[in-house]
Amino acid sequence: MNASPTFMDRAGALFHRYANPGRFLKLGAALQPWLTWPAIVLTLCGLGWGLFFSPADWQQGDSVRIMYVHVPCAWLASSGYAALAVCAVLSLVWRHPLADLAAVEIGPVGACVTATCLATGSLWGKPMWGTWWVWDARLTSVLVLFFLYLGHIALIRAFDDPQRGYRAAAILALAGAVDLPIIKFSVQWWNTLHQPDSITLTGAPTMSHAMLWPLLVSTLGFTLGFAAIVVARLRAGVMEHRIRSLLTSPRRGTSVNATLAESGAQELAV
Repeated sequence: MNASPTFMDRAGALFHRYANPGRFLKLGAALQPWLTWPAIVLTLCGLGWGLFFSPADWQQGDSVRIMYVHVPCAWLASSGYAALAVCAVLSLVWRHPLADLAAVEIGPVGACVTATCLATGSLWGKPMWGTWWVWDARLTSVLVLFFLYLGHIALIRAFDDPQRGYRAAAILALAGAVDLPIIKFSVQWWNTLHQPDSITLTGAPTMSHAMLWPLLVSTLGFTLGFAAIVVARLRAGVMEHRIRSLLTSPRRGTSVNATLAESGAQELAV
């Protein structure tokens, strides 16, 4: 008598549904415009609204406007690394073939937004704290996150055998995920110069709605933009992987060009 499928079996089947490169490329092509164009519109609206029409803060003045870039980047820095950790679980537990390729493409994008978060935070800190940098708990943990991104990018490309790089980078992503709760709760756990979170799930926002709404629009735009860039990079990465496989292992008795042409014809037929 066959045993009923476990949760792990059902989850594995769900995750492997889009493991087929052709199916993923078709889905990615359909999603790309729905991510890209709303991202552009919402980002421009959110930044324009926040930078030019929202009120200045009664304490920080116009310097507070940098939050319309800083806060979305801070959110995406942590969310991007959380996505790396999810890819690591999919790779190590279910051997999902696209999880490793996704981790390759998420890393550089996450590193860029983390660097932007640190740079804008430094620009914001200069007029508020009188210095470009302090070894504040929140700032230091985000700097550690940036180094984790750089380590992941280097490690996943450090081996001649790609599979060894994928496994090593996945382990680093899981180990480094411990930094995420430190970033989130550092302001509550330690005496820090960084201001507490203005938006929480357990309480009302502590900022004016005239500043909150453009911040939310900007954050949504940045998030969709992050997803659009990752999907575009992943689509290119999947195609590059398929072409490299064809170039290194052409069918017996068939030229590489003929194999690529046949593969392209099959892709168009999907």
